[in-house]
Amino acid sequence: MRSWSGPNVPRLPGTGALPNVFDTAARSRRPTAPGPTARMYVCGITPYDATHLGHANTYLAFDLLNRAWRDAGHEVRYTQNATDVDDPLLERAARDGVDWRELATREIDLFRSDMQALRILPPDDYVAVTEAVGLVVELIERLVERGAAYRLDGDVYFSMAAAPKFGAVSGYSPETMLELFAERGGDPDRPGKRDPLDWILWLAERPGEPSWPSPFGPGRPGWHVECTAIALRNLGSGFDVSGGGSDLIFPHHEMGACEGHVATGEWPFARAYVHAGMVALDGEKMSKSRGNLVFVSRLRAAHDPMAVRLALLAHHYRADWEWTHDQIEAAEARLARWRAAVARDAGPSGAALLERVRERMTDDLDAPGALAAFDAWAAAEGDDPGAPALAADLADALLGVDLR
Repeated sequence: MRSWSGPNVPRLPGTGALPNVFDTAARSRRPTAPGPTARMYVCGITPYDATHLGHANTYLAFDLLNRAWRDAGHEVRYTQNATDVDDPLLERAARDGVDWRELATREIDLFRSDMQALRILPPDDYVAVTEAVGLVVELIERLVERGAAYRLDGDVYFSMAAAPKFGAVSGYSPETMLELFAERGGDPDRPGKRDPLDWILWLAERPGEPSWPSPFGPGRPGWHVECTAIALRNLGSGFDVSGGGSDLIFPHHEMGACEGHVATGEWPFARAYVHAGMVALDGEKMSKSRGNLVFVSRLRAAHDPMAVRLALLAHHYRADWEWTHDQIEAAEARLARWRAAVARDAGPSGAALLERVRERMTDDLDAPGALAAFDAWAAAEGDDPGAPALAADLADALLGVDLR
C-alpha cells in the first residue's frame, strides 16, 4: 500500500545526541541505542472514521523520535500498518450501508492527506492488513507448531500459559488486565477458553463477513497478531521501538510481544515500548466510540496546518491533556511570532538555539521545552546574520514546523 509524500528535511550543522525515551516495559526512561538503521513500528489506524487529534498526537510523537534519530546520524526504517479489516470497520460499513473496502480506502486516503499536511514523515512500509493475511497465517502456523495455540469452535486462540513473559510489557495486575481486556475488544467470558486472558489469533468465517483461506479454515486475522506478523517481516525481532497510544499498552502490545517471543524464541520483541498520552474533549478521552472528536481535516481547513502541529507540540508526548479551542489560537499567535523572527536580517545566536533545542529533544522528546527555547530566541534581539535561516531549518528538521 502506498504511503504519503514526505517533506524535505534540512540537514543541520553537526550531529545531535541520541534521544532517551520512556520505556513502558522498563517503567523508566532509557537511552535509545539503535544500530546504523533505527527500526520503529507504530500501530496504525482502523479506518472507519476520519483522523482525529488523538491520532495526530500519537503519530506526531513518533515523528519527533524519527527526526531526532535522523539528526543523530541514523537511517530510520519505519513500519506502520492499517487495520483495514476488523469488527469496528465492518460494523460501521454495515451501519452506513457501504462496502467495507470502500470505507477503508476513503478513510485511509484522508489519513494520508492529514499526515502529509502535518508534515509527519511517512513510513517506509505502510501495510494494510488485507495485504498481510498470508504473513499472519504463516505466523499462526508457527505458533500452533510451538504448542502455543488451540482451536475453539473454528477460531484459533493463543494460550496465555504458553507465554513466559506475559505481563512484562504492561506490569499490570491480573485484575487490571481482565478489566482492560473486556473493555478493549477481548472476550474473557467466552465459554471453552483455557484462560480468560487467552486471545484470538484467527476468527473463523462469519456470515456476511470477509474471509480468506487458511489451514485453519476460512476466516480473518485477529487484531494483535497482524502487527506482530507485519513487524517481524519488515523489521525482524528486537527492533528498537514499538509505539502507539497508551491505550495499546494492554492488551495490544502485551499480547503482540508474547506472540513475537514465542514465535522467534527471542526477547524482547521490541527493545522499548513507547506510548503517547490520550487527548480528551469535554472531560472524556477522544475516541470514535464516544463520538467526541476533533477531526484533523476540519481543523486544518480552518487553520494553518503548522498551527495545528504547534498546538500538539505544546504538550509533552506522554501527557494526557484536554483540547480547548483557545489552544489553536495560541498556536497561531506563536506561529506568527516565529515566522516574523526568522524573517529578520539577524537574531540571537543560532548555534545556541540549536544546542538548546537538541538538548530538549534528547531528553524524552521534550517538545514543550524546545518550544519555550524557540520562543525566547524569537523574543530577543541579536546580531547573528545566519541565525534566522538556521532557526528556520531547526524548526523544520527537529520540530517539523515549516516557517518559510
